[in-house]
Amino acid sequence: MSHPADDRASANSTPSNPARRTFVAYSAVTGIGAYGAVAAAAQAEVVERDVVVATPDGKCDAAFFHPAAGRHPGVLIWTDAFGLRPAFRDMARRLAAQGYAVLVPNPFYRLAKAPVYAEAEVSGFDFQNPAHMAKLKQFIGSPSAPGAAEADAKAYTAFLDAQPQVNAAAKLGTQGYCMGGPLVLRTAAAVAERIGAGASFHGGGLVTDKPDSPHLLAPRIKAHLYIAIAASDDQRQPDAKDKLREAFAAAKVAADIDVYAGAKHGWCVADMPLQGGQPIYSAADAERAWTKLSGLYTAALV
Repeated sequence: MSHPADDRASANSTPSNPARRTFVAYSAVTGIGAYGAVAAAAQAEVVERDVVVATPDGKCDAAFFHPAAGRHPGVLIWTDAFGLRPAFRDMARRLAAQGYAVLVPNPFYRLAKAPVYAEAEVSGFDFQNPAHMAKLKQFIGSPSAPGAAEADAKAYTAFLDAQPQVNAAAKLGTQGYCMGGPLVLRTAAAVAERIGAGASFHGGGLVTDKPDSPHLLAPRIKAHLYIAIAASDDQRQPDAKDKLREAFAAAKVAADIDVYAGAKHGWCVADMPLQGGQPIYSAADAERAWTKLSGLYTAALV
């Protein structure tokens, strides 16, 4: 099932607040239409291929997924700290089956080709192991370096717009997980005219006390946003959600912010390791998050 821009109804409602107006429509789509759209798209044939995207810093290996026929809104996925791997390929494949052309770059291309982590390394990762954490920190600094995400975002969105499977008349979407959450905000600010929707799931470092904190980019963002916060992250930084709401409201950015009760940091990604002997991944909460994402994209990528 495809969602070309000219086939979608634009969100409309009567409230004067733009954020409220957007999310009245968004909530209606999420609650009523998203499930039907997903069900109808379940049989869509998806084409996937490995690609190389030229950036100012070199060549980024990436995966590109799209329905076999038609032109569709493009989506950029920023992975978590374990990078491009089967779990994110599965996510992109599912999204493509719903009618999107999806690019998943290797965020660590400056240092190594994907996969940086093998499946066994992810499932066996120990956050208390200094050697494991040293490798993680080595890689996550690369896409987060000053200017890196902005340069990459421009290259990735240009790649999407150049593909015949992408409907360049429709807005682009972007979603990110863990370290990818703040990269979503940086993308939405760097390519503001093209990004119509952005979603952060258990994003880390969305609000900091530094002058380059991602939440301070709100005045440059035009996208409609969904910020999903893990309960564990909210416990560590309980004021972050309030600062996000204040920043988005002041900038008149349409944003919906949810704290997922009981959810751990990383709950959306199926291959996350155990933490303290307990699973991080939560299928029920991940499906709730996916439904929210589907509704956001249906309403905003027009």
